[in-house]
Amino acid sequence: MSEDTPIEKPQRPRASAAVSPDGSAVPPAEAGEPAAEPKPASPLQPLLDEAVALIREAVGEDAIEEAYVNELGSEAPTLIVRPEYLLRTAELFKDHASLSCRYLRNVSGVDYETHLEVVYHLVNLETGENYTIKARADRQDPIVDSVTPVWETANWNEREIYDLLGVQFKGHPDMRRIMMPDDWVGYPLRKDYEPLDPEV
Repeated sequence: MSEDTPIEKPQRPRASAAVSPDGSAVPPAEAGEPAAEPKPASPLQPLLDEAVALIREAVGEDAIEEAYVNELGSEAPTLIVRPEYLLRTAELFKDHASLSCRYLRNVSGVDYETHLEVVYHLVNLETGENYTIKARADRQDPIVDSVTPVWETANWNEREIYDLLGVQFKGHPDMRRIMMPDDWVGYPLRKDYEPLDPEV
């Protein structure tokens, strides 16, 4: 072998990618690093799975946009429901024996700039189990069904969300402002809100 002949380095075999339970690829660990342990399922996963199955069976196969256990906040099974299925989903959560969420703890609204979201926090008072339902509304014409016929306590919460974010609640018995004057222009909690008087 002459001095000009390059010396080939032996190639280290590549590790094959692992696959997670949902079928997605898991990158191999870097050299010298132990393989990451799979993340254990949340103990609340069975509650979420049961709720998802009930909604798909009783409300609609395509009623749920997304479902997950919110481990960053309330530690509650969380379901994002398509707006057209919201009222029927609310009725199911209140009346079905295995859910029995007769207490609506809170309703809030969120501006994500691309869309608005209404969030319902539910509690089963017998078991202490918590659930969260979310419904996304179109930013230009935000309309979702009122759940006041299911939980009367939603009345003022929905009026506040309408007043500050502009979400219209179809079927609400008294859809008018609750905090701002009736002639107020705009919705103060929207991220694109520009007050007529910047000093206010």
